[in-house]
Amino acid sequence: MLDVTERATLLRNLPVPALVERAVAGGEGLLVPSGALAVWTGKYTGRSPKDKFFVRGGKSEAEIAWGAVNQPVESHVFDKLYQRVASYLAERETCYVVDGYAGADPRYRLRVRVVTEYAWHSLFISQLLIKPGKDELEGFEPDFKILVAPGVQADPSADGTRSECFIMVDLERMLGVVGGTQYAGEMKKMIFTVMNYLLPARGVLPMHCSATVGPKGDVALYFGLSGTGKTTLSADPERRLIGDDEHGWSDQGVFNIEGGCYAKTIGLDREKEPQIWDAIRFGAVLENVDVDPATREVDFASSRHTENTRAAYPLEHIPGAVLEGTAGHPRTLFFLTADASGVLPPIAELDEAQAMYHFLTGYTSKLAGTERGVTAPEPTFSTCFGAPFLPRPPAVYARLLGERLKEHGARVYLVNTGWQGGASGQGKRIDLALTRAMVRAALNGELAGVPYRVDPVFGFRVPERCPGVPDAVLDPKSAWSDPEAYDQAARALAQAFRENMEKLPGVPASIRAAGP
Repeated sequence: MLDVTERATLLRNLPVPALVERAVAGGEGLLVPSGALAVWTGKYTGRSPKDKFFVRGGKSEAEIAWGAVNQPVESHVFDKLYQRVASYLAERETCYVVDGYAGADPRYRLRVRVVTEYAWHSLFISQLLIKPGKDELEGFEPDFKILVAPGVQADPSADGTRSECFIMVDLERMLGVVGGTQYAGEMKKMIFTVMNYLLPARGVLPMHCSATVGPKGDVALYFGLSGTGKTTLSADPERRLIGDDEHGWSDQGVFNIEGGCYAKTIGLDREKEPQIWDAIRFGAVLENVDVDPATREVDFASSRHTENTRAAYPLEHIPGAVLEGTAGHPRTLFFLTADASGVLPPIAELDEAQAMYHFLTGYTSKLAGTERGVTAPEPTFSTCFGAPFLPRPPAVYARLLGERLKEHGARVYLVNTGWQGGASGQGKRIDLALTRAMVRAALNGELAGVPYRVDPVFGFRVPERCPGVPDAVLDPKSAWSDPEAYDQAARALAQAFRENMEKLPGVPASIRAAGP
């Protein structure tokens, strides 16, 4: 198989200034006043999950949960497209190589090499991978290699793909290829997907979550799909950031899989999210934000290109971040759900069985722009709060979480960062300051002594008091102008939970009984 990385025209592991210079000189993007590089990805402004495939065959064939998420492709189809991309990159005047690690804990890390057509793609992935030391780069041999060429488009009729876009992984040969899309998040999530395949075999739970550590060493995890608040809530000046999106939980504790952050920026406000705002400086990449061509000023409120505007930046752009990327065992877990129905309370405490139930169901909403074709909040059940990135059956990840919860006794809270007073389009999204106050109260133990009520439909415990939060906010029904309409919506959501649970095989009766 042709190896483009043997060509002399490759520029390997360039420093950030050189990549920025080349991106600007090549017309790939613009510098904005903060010093960040602004780029636009054209037709694809979010992930394209229906265009993602795994090669069928070998040991992994029996381990992958095949279906709509993990679609199979034959090896000859992969080989043809991989060769086409390799040949295309080999014929370019210049392409770029980034070598880096996925996994801050050396015992579990993956050595990754990414070859890109664009300088800005190289900048993006170099900021999100963990950077090897200079001596580690000498003789660096990757465990997993990705070729990225937006300029190569598939022909569905001839290549057996769904569209001109293709994201494919061969787990036997540890190769990946991305073509037909400029959206940089495909690279990041491909690496995470591979880690989600590898880590469970080593007894490590891979998690789609952010993580922080408090002054006393207490670790907190924030699970959720894109846009539910993982990055925002973990950007807390009172706590140190371990990472904003992808982690592993081993017998030793938690470790970051990445070396950077990838934050949604739609509606970004300097006062509400100062850490993220200040992180968008030289070395950061702004993806699909609206920029005035004359002044280069950024309009974070604009969704002209997409709702899924993004910023990628290295972890060191966050003051006080845990740059070593490791910490102890979590004391508190938050399951973040952007409830588009407006039914769920803004915070509820889960017992162990309820925690397993809600982890397996992963109820939330896909928010506009995060996937191709999503233009408004869509209620969805995303197993383990990360179904698009889980190659193995859900029970594998759930078993690992259950073992960790039993061993370490972490408290688990369900946090609704979505709507109150009605469904999306009628109700109002819960104020970020109030969500922060509730999360902080849970972290500080301030919810331990308050009165609770048991939700009559969902069965979890809902606090009736919370410091800094009006009592009425804690009762979602009171925010609806029509209480009967709320009851109808709650019953409908509960039924959706039950129907979704019926689709999941092998769930013990004790966990099924913990739902609504």
